[in-house]
Amino acid sequence: MSTPPPYPWFRRGLADGPAPQAEAIPLVDRARSEDPALYLPDPDLSHAVNVALVLGMPLLLTGEPGTGKTRLADALANDLACPLHRFDTKSTSAARDLFYTYDALTAFKARDAADPRLFIRYQALGRAILEAFPKDSAAIQPLLPPDGQGSFTHPGAPRRAVVLIDEIDKAPRDFPNDLLTEIDRLAFRVPELQNAGTPGSEAGEAGVPNAFRPIVILTSNSEKGLPDPFLRRCVYYDIPFPDKARMGEIVARRLTGIEQGSPLLTDALDLFYDLRHANGHTRLVKEPSTAELINWIQLLVQRGAKPGQTLRGQPALVRETLSSLVKNKSDRRDALAHAEKWVSGQASGRPD
Repeated sequence: MSTPPPYPWFRRGLADGPAPQAEAIPLVDRARSEDPALYLPDPDLSHAVNVALVLGMPLLLTGEPGTGKTRLADALANDLACPLHRFDTKSTSAARDLFYTYDALTAFKARDAADPRLFIRYQALGRAILEAFPKDSAAIQPLLPPDGQGSFTHPGAPRRAVVLIDEIDKAPRDFPNDLLTEIDRLAFRVPELQNAGTPGSEAGEAGVPNAFRPIVILTSNSEKGLPDPFLRRCVYYDIPFPDKARMGEIVARRLTGIEQGSPLLTDALDLFYDLRHANGHTRLVKEPSTAELINWIQLLVQRGAKPGQTLRGQPALVRETLSSLVKNKSDRRDALAHAEKWVSGQASGRPD
């Protein structure tokens, strides 16, 4: 393996000599830091997951960005050995969008030349419901595209899936209540296919078997309130931001070669929590998250920081990498000012 070129890689204004080839620039390895098998929830969150599983109710997760709400769905699907279907909520989302979308324009151009099922794009909850039935079930045959065609291929045998509905608070006001009705019924119709639908679409019909009922995880950043009827029909858990000791466990678990209690991690956590809890003149508008901390430590190691070495006394390294933690003009100014004091030993603990 060839030796990667030394920092800086983009050299204008920083160093002499030609820049390296783009392909030679080393990148941090995100595979381990994003591995769902290494997700470390707090015990109360795991209890909340189990409550939702037993009751067959959606689990609504809140908490500030970076606390692991979305990662929980990945970890749950990984542990239960089932697929994960994700729906990213938008400001224009409607309940129907959870099940399918229809490419009306392409269908219009094709007219009667193609099977209309080819223009259906099944979305997260729609896929999970279809997969809850055997492929040869008469209940879903009218909805399935011809073999090898269309955007959806049934796995054959029935299976249970985790459905992640991410950032539900971005949706229109009516979306949460409409969503709960749809999740209770776990059925949908496709009028574009002459009212073809799954069992449960009509009163008295059988629905999805309990053994294959989709496991629904909802996340919210609490940007706006959710209706009380919606909240009553969910299991709820607010993920607290980890304290320093817990964060040390999380980082050490996710990054190879970084041990809890090592000088590098200890210093990185000290400065990170200083910036998160800064007050007075150094209060940050956007406090850095867990993901940004992990990125920063990976960057420090890539730049030559050793786990057994302290960050204090390395002002250039801290200053040159701080942009991975702060994402606001005023935050950068205040964070740099505090970091300069912290690295030189003029600040300890929370900044004044």
